Formats: sequence, C-alpha cells, structure tokens
Amino acid sequence: MKVVKIFVPVIMFLFIAHSSYADQKPNIVGIYSEMAGKEFHFDGKTVEIVEFLSFYCGHCYHLEKSVPVIKGNFPKKTKWKIIPIYWGKGSPKPGEAYLLAEEEGKGPQMKAALFNAIFVDKRDIGNITVLEDLGMKVGLGFDFSRKLRAGEKADEAGKALDMARSYGIQETPTLIIAGNLKVTPGLLNNDVELIRDNVIVILKSLFRK
Repeated sequence: MKVVKIFVPVIMFLFIAHSSYADQKPNIVGIYSEMAGKEFHFDGKTVEIVEFLSFYCGHCYHLEKSVPVIKGNFPKKTKWKIIPIYWGKGSPKPGEAYLLAEEEGKGPQMKAALFNAIFVDKRDIGNITVLEDLGMKVGLGFDFSRKLRAGEKADEAGKALDMARSYGIQETPTLIIAGNLKVTPGLLNNDVELIRDNVIVILKSLFRK
C-alpha cells in the first residue's frame, strides 16, 4: 500500500497522485492511500464511497453527522454504501439489524437509531430486545424481529468482515472512494472534521469543481 501526503498550512492538504491507469485516472487532491490490487473506478459522473463502520465506534458516530455535508456538496453524484463490521467482543447483531433495515428501505433510519441508542441513550445494542425496540421505532415490525432472531443476515454480516479483511481494514470509519482510494482516521490525526474536509477535497478534484 502506498501512502503519499503533503501538508500545507491552514486546513488544506494537497496530494497529487500521478499514475498510468488505463481509464485515465485524474490527478487527485487530498490525503489517501492507494490500495494495491484494487481497481480505480470512476465514470466522471458519479463516484461510489464504501464506508466500513462499526456501530460501537465513536469516530463513526461523529462522522455520521458529516455525511450529509459531504453529500450536499455533490448532489446526486455520490453512491454511499455502508459495510457494518465489529471489533473484538462487539456483537454482529447491530450490523445484522442494519442490513435487515436496509433491505426494507430503512437503512439510514436504523443507522441513526443505532448510533443514538449506544452513544446518547447508553443502551446495549448487542441486546436483541433493544434492537427489536429500535426496529419498531423506525417502522419495522414482527418480521424484522423474526429475521433478526433467526440470524437471517448472519452470513452477510460475516461476508462484511471478510470484505474488510480483503481491504486491509484496521480502523473505522474507513472510506474507500472510487474503488481504491482509502481514507482512514489514522491518516488525519483521528480528526473527524478533517476526514470530512479531506473527502470533499478529493471529490472536488475528481469532479474538477
């Protein structure tokens, strides 16, 4: 993995990557690491951002507040995909609850509810009863509870962990932009506001705004 970064005064970080991608990868401004073995994908119109997060992660909770700001700078130009993972003794159940909610078109509501439950209300989001309560609050009923208890998304949650390993994810939130541009807290002094600003800088250079 190659990490290149140049710091300049004030808030901007400038990084220019020159490469010979067959799809004519543009010069990209910002701080990121290029992922070996992963291809750059960008059609000039929309860009996919894959966010690996843990619902137990404080930095992920704080970045959640910045996501609308990032999207708002690029209306209809970003496709944001959430990959829920967990660390250590954390439970896979919050991720399963999110995946079930996403399937029913309630992913954003469940994401917000999970973060609010653990970081504001101090509830145990690994507890099935708590998750069932959150499901009811976001408009999901008995079928959600049945599927959650039956572990219908357990395999998908496991595949999310496998995907995280294949991308070398070691911290959350980690953002993968356009297939192979990795942005992590460690690259930006664990400052969530800098992560937000850095992603905006990268996207502006992609869209040449």
